[in-house]
Formats: sequence, C-alpha cells, structure tokens
Amino acid sequence: MKRIGCALLMLALLLTLPMGCKHKEGTLKRVELHEVTRSVFYAPQYVALNLGYFEKEGLEVSITTSGGSDKAMTALLSGDADICLAGPETAVYVYNAGQEKHPVVVGQLTKRDGSFLLSRTDEPGFTWESLKGKTIIGGRKGGMPLMTLCYVLRQHGLTPGMDVEVIDSIQFNMMGPAFEGGTGDYVTLFEPTATQMQNAGKGHIVANVGLESGSIPYTAYLVTPEKLEKDPETVTAFLRAVYRAQQWCATASDEEIARAMEPSFPDTSLESLMIVAHSYRETDSWKRELTMEAEDYARLLDVIDGAGELSARPPFGELVDNGLAEVIQNES
Repeated sequence: MKRIGCALLMLALLLTLPMGCKHKEGTLKRVELHEVTRSVFYAPQYVALNLGYFEKEGLEVSITTSGGSDKAMTALLSGDADICLAGPETAVYVYNAGQEKHPVVVGQLTKRDGSFLLSRTDEPGFTWESLKGKTIIGGRKGGMPLMTLCYVLRQHGLTPGMDVEVIDSIQFNMMGPAFEGGTGDYVTLFEPTATQMQNAGKGHIVANVGLESGSIPYTAYLVTPEKLEKDPETVTAFLRAVYRAQQWCATASDEEIARAMEPSFPDTSLESLMIVAHSYRETDSWKRELTMEAEDYARLLDVIDGAGELSARPPFGELVDNGLAEVIQNES
C-alpha cells in the first residue's frame, strides 16, 4: 500500500503535542468501533475502555458487537464504523474482490486462535485423532474459527468433510445455542462462553485450538484508507490507548485483568473472568505490541488457502500498515 505522505507529516506534528491532550478540554471525540464478538479474548480492548485509556486520549469509544467478521467489515465499509476489530481474512477477501479502496490493518490485538473445543462428554485422554467419525460445529464458512479448526485437523491427519464432519452453516454467535440444542458432538467456542457452558454442565473443554494452530494474526484493527489519510490523529489516539492496555495486561495479575474487564461482562462472574484471563495469558494469546509480522501474515494466508478460500496472496504491504503502530511503540 502506498504510504500516506502528507498525512504522516501532519501526524508527526500532532505527536509533538502532550499525550492525552489533543482535544479541547471537556470534549471527547466519539469513535464508533464494531467488534466481531464480545469475548474475554479481546481483554486489552476492554481494559483500555474501562480503565479510561481511551478517554485519556480524548476519545469516547462506543462499541457495537457485530456477531461476525463479515458484519463488522460491512459496517466499516459502509461508514457505520470508524474502526473495526475483526479477522484480517476479511481484508484479504475485500482485496481479492478487486475493491480499490480496501481496508488496511493498523494494529494487531491477538496472536492465535482464541477458541476452545468442547465435547458433550468429559474426555481426560482426548486426542485430536479421536475426532474421526465425529461432527463438529466449526463456525461460518470463510471465517477464521472454521478455517483454523480445519487447519489443525489437517495437521493431525484428519480431512474435514471426509474423516470429520465440520458444520459450517451456523453463525458465530449461534454456535453455543446450536450445540446446547443437540447439534454436533463437539463445538468450538470463545471465552467466556466456553467456561460458562462447562460450568453449567453443558459441555467439557477438551482442547485449545490456538495452541495447536501456532502464531496467527487472528484479530486486528482495520480502517479504511480514507480514515487513515484524513484522520490519522484519531486512529493514533485509539491505537495508543490499546497499546497502553497491552502493556498493562502483560504484567497485571489475573484478578486485576478480570476486574478491569468486569464492566464489559456484567453476566459473567469475576471467578470465571479470572479463569479465562489466566487461560489466555498461559497460551500467550494476547499481543504485547501492535505491529503485525510478515511471517505470521504468511501463515494466515496458508490457513485461508488450506480452506480453499484464497484466490490470490495479497502482498503484506498492501493490507498491513504498521506505520502508526511503530511510531507509538517507539514513544515508550
């Protein structure tokens, strides 16, 4: 992607101002953020919101939960969202569809799949090979949860559609209810839903998909080229708040993270939030920096390609702009 010369010049001037003081006193700039789903997996984002990091950057961030990367991307492209938190695969699809003004990734939040595999029965000796002949609710066709699951299955010698039936017709936010209603032998779910279902006796967590898939740029912040060019100050302020939260989460305790997230999960107990915070920390699921690595991006394309959803491999520089993230990280 071509760099935004004049915008970066303006940004350089803006960055000379004191941090957190780029707005008129008593006013906050509203930012519409659309997230793919509401999950503890995105803890640094809720930390930034609930600990006031966005506000200190002069922003009032309103979060809408879209219920799918496709819906979050639609909101971004239509102008309903200023920024969207979604799987980078959506930007790949838009680029390969030939849209000239395709969205770009400006910051990465998570570094591996955040879903857990739940079984209807407790399986202390679970192995991925034991899934042969079973049925799994895997998510929406073309979405990262499904594609990563299939990537892991192939790594264990299982061919989706032949050795394992993988259901790809259920929307992300309906996977839990479908499993609870009797569909499938297994389901992949994010937290806190996975722990909530296990605590309610409706399933048993038997595996972590992210540990099997390896490092993948799973969830990222995307903006349109127009937003990046015309309003780099707002994008920078937003990313700076998220980066501060990333750094805080890296050293905070499980209880501190859980309490910081609690206002965003009113129906989830503090104990459950602590459990899942510990789980995601133990699996090194949260990024500690905003920048996306080219090697991880290449693995993302491999996952999409393996699912038969990749018509071309967009160059890293066309879909990822680490410019603002690098400036922010160099401030500290």
